Amino acid sequence: MPVRAAIRRRTAHILAVLAVAAGSVLAVSHATPAAAATNQFKGVNWADTRDNYNTGWVIPDGLAASDSYSQVYSIANNYIRAFQSNLGANTVRLPINPPSVNQSWWGAYKGAIDAALANGMKVIICAWTESTSVGTVTNMTAWDDMWTTVVHAYGGNSNVYFEPLNEPFGYSASQWISVASGWLSEFSSVPRGRVIISGTGWDDNVTAVGASSALSGTLLALHIYSTWVNHTTESAWVSELSNRIGSYMSRTVIDEFGGDMTTSINYLANHNNGLEQSYFAAITDTARSNSMGTVVWAGLKTGDSYSMEYHNGSGLGNNNSSAVTQVRWGWGY
Repeated sequence: MPVRAAIRRRTAHILAVLAVAAGSVLAVSHATPAAAATNQFKGVNWADTRDNYNTGWVIPDGLAASDSYSQVYSIANNYIRAFQSNLGANTVRLPINPPSVNQSWWGAYKGAIDAALANGMKVIICAWTESTSVGTVTNMTAWDDMWTTVVHAYGGNSNVYFEPLNEPFGYSASQWISVASGWLSEFSSVPRGRVIISGTGWDDNVTAVGASSALSGTLLALHIYSTWVNHTTESAWVSELSNRIGSYMSRTVIDEFGGDMTTSINYLANHNNGLEQSYFAAITDTARSNSMGTVVWAGLKTGDSYSMEYHNGSGLGNNNSSAVTQVRWGWGY
């Protein structure tokens, strides 16, 4: 539909959601000062095609283990510019794990980070565990060595953000807060405003980490997917978000959310009569209305139906134009 008509439609829909979801996450955030927001993050996840849960090096889609620094930089430069031009992204979330940093791949992999920074992007560097059955740090020495190397390389760059551990589902809330606060003590030279602490479980709730005084001043990461709950209305998804975020919206970045990009879903329709459309609308409308940052899963991950981009020569193309419009709406465009 025409852009102006789409904007009028989305604005009207947000007003309806506000009326239905009184006392929800939208209302909570209205008391948040404008300066306390996370909408500086308009991002995408650039992921390994095998998934970022990996026992070896994590190698984002399009890169190869044999690539040199200059090759990684050149490829990343093309993709970063495509993320910017195709989607309007200004942030890329990149995976690491101990083998990726503590072994020879790090020398080349830094080319991806450097290319993003050279193009004015923010970079979220996030650590993954080795598999989806492991939600804890299994080798603390290797983990510390990894982060020491990364912080030494990029701690002084204000456009680099550090996410100590993705989806710490193997820990209880108190255990995870202890591990995260230990990271903050170990790397106290990093300003807390550049550290993103994952929510508990599968990053699915930030209320415990938000309430912890040991983690004060940090940003918080929330993940949410349509497969987790069977809501079919936008207002129900908005309430779901409210429960998972609590009073910590001004600190929260939704750094994983997404939907099917390859099945011709129209994300501009059926916001109250469809699981994926209502979910996607709730995330993006809430983000826009409350100055929240979001990072889509995934910006690029061949073989994943959630990938917004596909390989198009040396560049990238969009898989679903309606999703692009909706994501950009959430980013404030």
